[in-house]
Amino acid sequence: MTGIHLEKHFEQEMLQGMANVGWQTGLRQPAPGTPTADLWLYAYDKARGLYPIDVISWLRETQPGEYAKVKKLHNGDTDRRILDRLAQELDQHGPLQVMRKGFKEVNARFQLVQFRPASGLNPDLEARYAQVICRAVNQLRYSTEKEDSIDVVLFVNGIPVVTQELKTDLTQSIGDAMRQYREDRPPRHPANNKVEPLLAGNRALVHFAVSTDEVRMTTRLEGKKTTFLPFNRGHNGGKGNPPVAGGYRTEYLWKEVLARDSLLELLQHYLHRARTERFLPNGQKEIKERVIFPRYHQLQAVRLLRRMVSAEGAGHDYLIQHSAGSGKSNTIA
Repeated sequence: MTGIHLEKHFEQEMLQGMANVGWQTGLRQPAPGTPTADLWLYAYDKARGLYPIDVISWLRETQPGEYAKVKKLHNGDTDRRILDRLAQELDQHGPLQVMRKGFKEVNARFQLVQFRPASGLNPDLEARYAQVICRAVNQLRYSTEKEDSIDVVLFVNGIPVVTQELKTDLTQSIGDAMRQYREDRPPRHPANNKVEPLLAGNRALVHFAVSTDEVRMTTRLEGKKTTFLPFNRGHNGGKGNPPVAGGYRTEYLWKEVLARDSLLELLQHYLHRARTERFLPNGQKEIKERVIFPRYHQLQAVRLLRRMVSAEGAGHDYLIQHSAGSGKSNTIA
């Protein structure tokens, strides 16, 4: 098999694994009889950086009263007005705030995601949580400027939140996936400096370079200056990942971390924006913001502590070992 064929096989196995943990896969196909005027909703919107049919389906089905308010004012152009407004909110405030707090269009207020309720006492919230559309799309053509495609993009109710570039270690390496992000996935098109909405920081929140053996991640694409952090489980007290009988060393990524319930929990509780300031040699102050996505060991530490406290109650002491530079402060936070 060629490298491309091996990579396609890896991609298909990942998608099948994600389907087993709550994800819909592939772009949605229009139902027979769908009006011609609505067919555009089923294609990825490169300019807005959204998957329209999932956005609109979620709003129509879970908040019909709010949708009707917009339709009353903009009948015939309702969906485009809503998508324009959502894109503006995402550009201005970023996906974390919009997904957690919702957005307004004229006199309607929309909730964009129903996260898992704290208890099962409200069946309406449980039902709405079950309606959240988590979709994995492979070979997504994302750019208005070129025909490149990203191997796998994950959407929550039509908002892209994760991208993945895949490589198989028999023919390529994790370094090739990182190089592809650095050289071929710029947040601005080099020819005209035009923003690529999916990659510029206000759509996808994290980008994974994935091989059959290793995983690296970044939350900020900066061309050749992009920094990737390991997202491995560790093996025998060192780096890398342990072998998996009959599977891939990296399958924990899609079977565990990116499982539907897990990713929605990450979006609700774990991801946050960090702000750093420093003075440049010329005396000017530089301010940067970056999304913090927990690395694997940080996520495991927090989830394990929560399970133990839930089982054993408060008042116990626990020891977590971290190496230097591994993100102790963020684990504590």
